[in-house]
Amino acid sequence: MAKIELDLAHSYKPTPQQDSDYALLPLNMCFEDGGAYALLGPSGCGKTTMLNIMSGLLVPSQGTVRFDGQDMTRATPQQRNIAQVFQFPVIYDTMTVAENLAFPLKNRGVPAAQIRQRVGQIAEMLEMSHQLDQAAAGLSADQKQKISLGRGLVRPDVSAVLFDEPLTVIDPHLKWQLRRKLKQIHHELKLTLIYVTHDQVEALTFADQVVVMTRGRVVQLGTPDALFERPAHTFVGHFIGSPGMNFLQAQASGGTLQIGGHALPADRALPEGPLRLGIRPEYLALAPAGTPGTLPAQVRQVQDIGTYQLVTLDAAGQALKARLSPEAVPPATGAAVGLQVLGAHSCFYRDEELIP
Repeated sequence: MAKIELDLAHSYKPTPQQDSDYALLPLNMCFEDGGAYALLGPSGCGKTTMLNIMSGLLVPSQGTVRFDGQDMTRATPQQRNIAQVFQFPVIYDTMTVAENLAFPLKNRGVPAAQIRQRVGQIAEMLEMSHQLDQAAAGLSADQKQKISLGRGLVRPDVSAVLFDEPLTVIDPHLKWQLRRKLKQIHHELKLTLIYVTHDQVEALTFADQVVVMTRGRVVQLGTPDALFERPAHTFVGHFIGSPGMNFLQAQASGGTLQIGGHALPADRALPEGPLRLGIRPEYLALAPAGTPGTLPAQVRQVQDIGTYQLVTLDAAGQALKARLSPEAVPPATGAAVGLQVLGAHSCFYRDEELIP
C-alpha cells in the first residue's frame, strides 16, 4: 500500500487561459496509506481524470504525483504497482474463474501454493468459492464484474486499488451486497482503496473519507457525517442528502437576520451583510403559525414516502423541503405554519463557502 500525494492541475487544452479550460483545477491532496476514499461528483467534474492521473494512465499537465514521497508523475501503472477496476467487466472468457483471479499473481511469478491460498481467500470474500472451476464465459455481467473486483484485490503488495464506477452494470438489488463486501474486504486486507462514483449512497456507505468535486474543483474532503452536518460549500449541501439542503437568502445586521422581510434574532455572531442560510430538510422543524422566532410559511404539498413524510413549503418567496417522521401528524395542504430555521444544525455561507 502507498500514501498518494497530488499537487497538480490538468487541462486537455495546450494553453489553458481560464478555469473552464481545466479538467482539474490546482489541488493539493493526500490519500493516506490504507484509507478508503470515494471521489464523488456529477459527470464531467474531473473525478475520472484524477483517478487516471493516480493510476498512471494520464500525465498531469502541471505538478506532481508522489507515492510514499517518491515522484511517480511519469511512472507507468506497472511501476506504480496499481490495480484498477473499470466500469465494465474486463475478464478472460477462455479462462475459469480461478484462472482469472490468479492471472495477476501468475504474471508476477508468485509461487503456485501462494496463488491458490490468495485466490481462495478472495473468492471466499466475494462468495465465489463454488464457482472457481466454472468457465468465465458463461457467467452473468454481475458475476463477471465480481471477477474484475477480485482481480483488482488479489495482489497483496499492490500500492492502491482504484475503482472507476465498478457497480454500474450490477443489478440494483445486488449493489448493496457488493458495497458491504468491499467495506468488509477493506477492513480485512487494509488496502488503499479509491472509488469513483456519481452516486452519493455508494460513496457514503463505502468510504471513510469522501472527496466531493464539481467543475474540476475539490470543494470538500471529509467524513460522510461532516459532509452531511457541515457542508463546506453550498454545492456539497445541495448534492449530498435526499432531498438536498434548503438555502435561504438572508441579511445579517445588528444581531438579527432579515429573511424575506422577516426579522429573526441571530443565534450566533455573524458577519454583517448578505448571507445564505442552509438547513437540512431533516432539521427544518414546523411550529404553529405565529410562533416567536419562526419564519412564516405555507404548506404546498405533503408526500408520504413510506420511511418519512416530505413536506414542501413556500417561505420568503422560496420553496423549502422538510422531512418528517412517518408517525408525525402532517400539516394540511394550504395551512399556515412557522418554520424553525435557526438552531445547532443551521449553516451560513458567503460566496458559496461555509462561514466557520
